[in-house]
Amino acid sequence: MRPTPSLIVEDARVAALAEYDLVNSAPAPGFTQIVALAARLFEVPIAVVSLIDRDRQVFHAKVGVASCETDREIAICSHTIMQTEALVVLDATLDPRFHDNPFVTGPSQIRFYAGIPLRTPAGHAIGTLCLADTRTRNTFSDADRETLRQLADLTVDRMELRRLEVAQRASQSRFEQIASTSPDGIICADASGRITFWNAAAEQIFGHGSTEAIGQSIDLIVPERMRGGHGGGLHRVANGGKPRLVGKTIELPARHKDGTEFPIELSLSKWQEEGRAAFGSIVRDIRERRANEERLFRLAHLDPLTELPNRSVLRERLDEIATVGRPVSVLMLDLDGFKEVNDSYGHGAGDSVLRVMATRILACVRPIDTVSRLGGDEFVVLLPDIGDPLRAAEVAGTIIAAVAEAVEYDGQALRLSASLGIAMAPSHGNNAGELLGCADLALYQAKSDGRHCHRLFSPVLRHQAQRARVCRDELGRAVERGEFVLFYQPQVRLSDGALVGAEALIRWQHPDRGLLSPAAFIDVLDSSRYAAQVGDWVLRTACIQAEAWRSAGALDFRMGINLCTAQFQRGDLTETVRATLSDTGLPAASLELEITENIVLRQEIELIATLHSLRESGVGIAFDDYGTGYASLSLLKRFPLTRLKIDRSFVTGMLASHHDVTIVRAILQLGLGFGLSVIAEGIETEAEHACLRTEGCQEGQGYLFGKPMPADAFAAGYGLGVDASWALARRLGAA
Repeated sequence: MRPTPSLIVEDARVAALAEYDLVNSAPAPGFTQIVALAARLFEVPIAVVSLIDRDRQVFHAKVGVASCETDREIAICSHTIMQTEALVVLDATLDPRFHDNPFVTGPSQIRFYAGIPLRTPAGHAIGTLCLADTRTRNTFSDADRETLRQLADLTVDRMELRRLEVAQRASQSRFEQIASTSPDGIICADASGRITFWNAAAEQIFGHGSTEAIGQSIDLIVPERMRGGHGGGLHRVANGGKPRLVGKTIELPARHKDGTEFPIELSLSKWQEEGRAAFGSIVRDIRERRANEERLFRLAHLDPLTELPNRSVLRERLDEIATVGRPVSVLMLDLDGFKEVNDSYGHGAGDSVLRVMATRILACVRPIDTVSRLGGDEFVVLLPDIGDPLRAAEVAGTIIAAVAEAVEYDGQALRLSASLGIAMAPSHGNNAGELLGCADLALYQAKSDGRHCHRLFSPVLRHQAQRARVCRDELGRAVERGEFVLFYQPQVRLSDGALVGAEALIRWQHPDRGLLSPAAFIDVLDSSRYAAQVGDWVLRTACIQAEAWRSAGALDFRMGINLCTAQFQRGDLTETVRATLSDTGLPAASLELEITENIVLRQEIELIATLHSLRESGVGIAFDDYGTGYASLSLLKRFPLTRLKIDRSFVTGMLASHHDVTIVRAILQLGLGFGLSVIAEGIETEAEHACLRTEGCQEGQGYLFGKPMPADAFAAGYGLGVDASWALARRLGAA
């Protein structure tokens, strides 16, 4: 029976694998280094140089694998060698080829796999370089594929060296046959250092043809400053001296015919021909490899944009310092206003700013200090042997001042600031994870305190963070179980005390800690994934209640509702509000949405269009706590506001402070000039009430008129006895 073409190809492939003599031999250090580098570059627990024999897969060099081989039938790499490019499986459980593979379903629990064939110069795929992880991945980029390919090229380079070494051991004749077609330079010399063999690859590498090279001294390819040593060494070994280089692979400079120097890799061997010593060398031009290795090193250790040490290097250095008990200060900072630079001027401007800031930070520290970019606009500085908080604070102040200087970009002066957190070893931690975590908490505190400042970690910050984590964990349960409730604070007309509306205020009926005010949870809620969902619940519940009270006789009743940033970020606020008004029957004019400065400053571009759309629907827009922050007067022109709310701090202080009275008058005058209504918050005394009324303030709210209260208490106090759910059911029934 004639063999099938597929069997012929497989026989040739297996024969090609045998030429390397790798299947049953220990891995050379070069292969082990490659898989270790691959595991580190791609942050995977498993990296393997895998050889595919006829019936088995052999793990020649490996990281994260205990076994030495497995059946070829179940090997994912068996699929890889059938491909021309890399095989990438982002989630093996979703791939019909591998979802029931023992490596996926068994103890290995492989989820992510990426492998690339290792091909001989003749094109036979004899194995793979592969990566694996127990975690799935979302993507494996073109840059990742190129890096994997370059690592595979390095692996094949070392395999070729192995093949030639095997051939040398077989026989000199066999060696010369292989050498004539080898992609590596093969040079042979006699005991006196005269060249006796020079293959085509050597001609390509050094520029000398075989006719001009054979018979010349080996010094032909040696830089002038190093000549003489090689020939003498060969003569010494030929006469019985101990060889220094035979059997080793070394890197050294060589000389091209045109006089230029370049690095080569050389393996030297020795044998006897007719009783006389002979020498052979395998030579490889490693300029491209050096460039690739340097690039891979930089990828593994340096941030590509700023060329600062990356996160992994930072953690290694920090662990090394902290483990031996040396003091070290950790400064973590990020750039305030960096997002605005990216949004306004583009990512090119952002990249330029990051490079400038990296240079400035480096100029603020000592040569022994480490400056690292963690990613985005976040940097970390390590100050070894500095355990004094005052010295660390001095460096922090210098960095903050340097960051604050304008950055010139495309004719524009870009200004940013820095917030910085400080942690110190050993007092705050004794490993990288603890110290970076403490510095991050201190950074968060600096940002909360107004930015453009630095803060030192203290244990209370950790306790606050732990409470926030507990709160975040409990929020999901609160949403599922409906633990949030609304209280309502009356808003009145100051001239006669008549009720005009209410502000809906959220409370948390916690099963263990009782009724919680917003101060206990609102910051955590606003930054959680539940913010928009809870905000929508507040909107709908308050609208239902407002329509119920309107049905009870309060026809001109107005409901004020606070919005959160997440509701704007979602992009469908206008549609949500309109749908809620339609479902509940509440007229748009009876709804007033309150925005704060945080929303205005962070979402201005998107916010204006949304607010204009809501205003066109008839919904009122109030600016809460006006005058307490950084919002400019120009927002009164750009934003479709209907009401300004005077913050309680000005109301409380106006009886004793001429400055507070002036601010209140200014806000009232602005409201008059822009055609806006004004309401004062936090009125607690008759004197405050009288003063505001005298100044011309139209409306107010505060404890003088009523604390925030449940809906039933509010209804009882103002004669609104209709239950909200009954009113809504009546309206829906009528429809």
